Amino acid sequence: METQWPQKTRELQSNHFDSTIWNDFKFRDDDIIIGTYAKSGTTWMQQIISQLIFNGQAGLPVADMSPWLDLRVPPAHIKLEGMEGQAHRRFIKTHLPVDALVYSPKAKYIYVARDGRDVVWSLYNHHVTANDKWYEALNDTPGLVGPPIPKPVDSVVQSYHEWLEKDGYPWWSYWENISSWWNIRHLPNLKLVHFANLKKDMEGEIRAVADFLEIPTDNLDWEAVLQHCSFDYMKAHAEASVPLGGILWEGGAKSFIHKGNNGRWRDMLSDEESQKYEQLAEQKLGPECAHWVKTGEITEAIKD
Repeated sequence: METQWPQKTRELQSNHFDSTIWNDFKFRDDDIIIGTYAKSGTTWMQQIISQLIFNGQAGLPVADMSPWLDLRVPPAHIKLEGMEGQAHRRFIKTHLPVDALVYSPKAKYIYVARDGRDVVWSLYNHHVTANDKWYEALNDTPGLVGPPIPKPVDSVVQSYHEWLEKDGYPWWSYWENISSWWNIRHLPNLKLVHFANLKKDMEGEIRAVADFLEIPTDNLDWEAVLQHCSFDYMKAHAEASVPLGGILWEGGAKSFIHKGNNGRWRDMLSDEESQKYEQLAEQKLGPECAHWVKTGEITEAIKD
């Protein structure tokens, strides 16, 4: 049976997105695309892939090497020229759902997921520490589509309820993003990764990523790779991993790479509030996908 590859069916433009850049992006056969919703392990996966490509090299400017292509700033031509000039194997970040991308059958795609409650807690820190430069970049630059990004609400719990009730507000739809990638999980050039599994068995997950990317592991400096992918190392060297070295957030890059923990919501949400998310997840994603997003587990029945 012939593989049915995803087709781009729409553009997604907002205070953050400009999906039209993918229409002009020139793929190379060995490109790596890292997809996530946001605050789901994107920066971590970028670090992992940089370490695999460059064999544990320290001090890599990962944020510059691996741009968020569909972020609408800086202008598209600047990012495209920069990507054309890269001689190493390219690894590119996207927060788009699949139907707003141009999907290459020859590139490799890694999609990283995380429980939505953990996402909200991380997003709230991202939002509440954003400084005036961050708002200016998103709200006061040419090409803004739709409403500007607002200031954060007073509490993370309030943000959680608004995010659920308004389908990802003030960011973008979590359910749409997750389900679009889950629905193409059978494709041979896509690997699903879960944040919780990276936390539980980082080395095993990194080895699986290397195998998927066809990067030989026998001669890799695993001690260096694992050290440089650890949370402590990334926190200590955050300026290399965070866009613009963290100048858009109060506290700098270390505010962007905040805690890296799951479950912070458990002490702040009632059982009823937590169940609100789980019920909506099953309704929007279906039971199999909701189970994967919650636990990182894909049963053999689901795989088949």
